[in-house]
Amino acid sequence: DQKKRSYTLTLAQNKTDISSQKLFISRIERRAQDLKDLLQGFTITAPSPGMVIYKKEWNGTKRKVGSSINFFDRTVATLPDLSSLVSKTYVNEVDENKVKPGQKVYITIDAFPDKKFTGRVQSVANIGEELPNSNDKMFEVLIKLDKLDPSLRPSMTTGNKIVMNIIPNAIYIPSECVQAGLDSIPFVYTKHKKKQVVLLGKSNDKNVVVEKGLTPGTKVYINRPENPERFKLAGEDLIPIIKEREQARFAELERNVKRVRNVD
Repeated sequence: DQKKRSYTLTLAQNKTDISSQKLFISRIERRAQDLKDLLQGFTITAPSPGMVIYKKEWNGTKRKVGSSINFFDRTVATLPDLSSLVSKTYVNEVDENKVKPGQKVYITIDAFPDKKFTGRVQSVANIGEELPNSNDKMFEVLIKLDKLDPSLRPSMTTGNKIVMNIIPNAIYIPSECVQAGLDSIPFVYTKHKKKQVVLLGKSNDKNVVVEKGLTPGTKVYINRPENPERFKLAGEDLIPIIKEREQARFAELERNVKRVRNVD
């Protein structure tokens, strides 16, 4: 009887131990499955086929194996939207007020010099910034391309020519052709030995429009010719118009200065 009671007690203890071990194994299996599920979560799948761009660190290097991801910046890579391409450029503060959304832009790609693209100004930054190796304030301009091309890739270098104004049937000459004396009256030296007074219009960094004083096809000197005193002055009738326009321009500047002072 004693052996039977001992056997029954031992059997009950063994069953209890087996139940405890099963419970322990079950917890370990659940823990192992949770870890497997967690590892599977580290496999990132893009929502659609396309190009993957790895996130850049603060020092400019791309994130890779061994990179640390913090809680505040958990991005590893991005999938760019190649269905809408935007070119980014900068204009200085002098030309910033001339650039407006909707203006046409001619775009070139350094990687494909034979291809030409067009676009439209999408937006102009409200606040300027200082770029490396530049002391001027530069304003960011975003340009949306009109057509897509499968050869284009993000971060390609572009050249952007923004059409700020169109003047039909304009007569224009290189800016270095224009001379000026002590009276600030602009003139050019022509091949006909004339010191021709000219009424100037709009200009850019290369050319200037001549509203009056020249006809198409007239040959002018780019540099000051030899013996300029031998050139005969022509176009004196334009001098009063030029002076009147200068006076109007100075008056407008004075009004703008007064307006700024009143705002201050």
